[in-house]
Order: sequence, then structure tokens, then C-alpha cells
Amino acid sequence: MDQNNTELTRDRIFDILSSPRRRYVLYFLRTEPNPIQLTDLAEHVAAWENDTTVEELSTQQRKRVYVSLYQTHLPKLAESGLVDYDEESGDVAIASKASEIDPLLGEQRSQPAWYIYYFGLAVLSTLLVVASVAGLAVPQVALAVGIIGAFVVLTLIHVVYEWRQQSPPAEFRE
Repeated sequence: MDQNNTELTRDRIFDILSSPRRRYVLYFLRTEPNPIQLTDLAEHVAAWENDTTVEELSTQQRKRVYVSLYQTHLPKLAESGLVDYDEESGDVAIASKASEIDPLLGEQRSQPAWYIYYFGLAVLSTLLVVASVAGLAVPQVALAVGIIGAFVVLTLIHVVYEWRQQSPPAEFRE
């Protein structure tokens, strides 16, 4: 079947994404710039599924995931055009067509670099404390309340942002 002519209907996408194993595969392949061997992919997926490291996987855990990827999941993903899979070489890579499902996965959103905001607030707070100790700024009690308040406000903004990111897209709400 020609992968480029396979239509990705919403039902077909939901069928594909109904398997956590296939979602793991798609997620992992998005992080890999080059094709990866099926054996390596199976190890990473098995480690995630078993909440362990690749080094601590048992032979049975590796084999179970490898066989299901080889026999079921990769052929289905390849038939849909979401991955490029060469059975002879064992190479697996994300296909360009996979970007079509990004809106359903919510992966088009970019995360702010929260650590920069927190670090910036910490630096500003430090400078204000030094200025206050030197007698160049507001009284220390007011400054302490202001700094603590600023961190509380930033943390609340961060929490609300994360909460909204985890909400389903509007098209999935009633």
C-alpha cells in the first residue's frame, strides 16, 4: 500500500493512538534525528512501559515489546505513513506525515522556559536585598513581603499555565 495515499481520518488516527505502545514509539521517534534500529527502539519502549532503565530490562521484557513492535505496531504505523520502517535493515524513523497528527496530540504548543523567569526574579530580588541593606531601597520588611509575593504570583501563574495545558482542546469538550 502506498503510504502517501493512505488517508489519515480522525477515526484511523484515534485507532492508531489508542495503543500506548504506538504513542511511545511516535514520541520516541520524534526525539531521534536519525533512523534507529528496531532493537534499540524496543528497548526504550520496554523501559518506559516497565518504568525502569534499558540496562535493568529483563530479556523477557525486551522480547515481548520487540515482537509486538515487529509484528503489529510498526507495520500499522508504516501503513498509515506515520513512520518509515525498513523490515530488512530494521531501521525505523518518524515520517513527515506524522506532523499531521500534532494537533490531536497537543504537541504544537511550546513551553515557556520557566526557569528563566524564576532565575530572573531571584537575581532581581538579590539586587534589591543588597540595595536595601546598603540603605538605597525600601525598608527590609516591605522588601521581603514584596519578594515573597512576587514568587507566589509567578508560581501561581506557572500552575495555572500548566493546568490549562493539560486541559483537552476545545474540540474534545462538550
